[in-house]
Amino acid sequence: MPNIKSAKKRVLIAKERTEANKASKTALKTVIKKARAEGADAAVIKTAVVSVDKAAGKGLIHKNKAARLKSQLAKKANATA
Repeated sequence: MPNIKSAKKRVLIAKERTEANKASKTALKTVIKKARAEGADAAVIKTAVVSVDKAAGKGLIHKNKAARLKSQLAKKANATA
């Protein structure tokens, strides 16, 4: 356990950011799962692509992972269309 005031603050902030990142990643996974589900319409897939872009922009996921996910979603959208 840290003794210095600034170190204590860093521990608290790190915990808050970890929880926020975890919540954001979980929400992203849920959106992707809904887009991949059977019968997902174009609007749901577009929402998922936007969410993936935002997550990559914030550094939540790697840009290559974002590109891969977007490609998979586009492939699914084209197959259903």
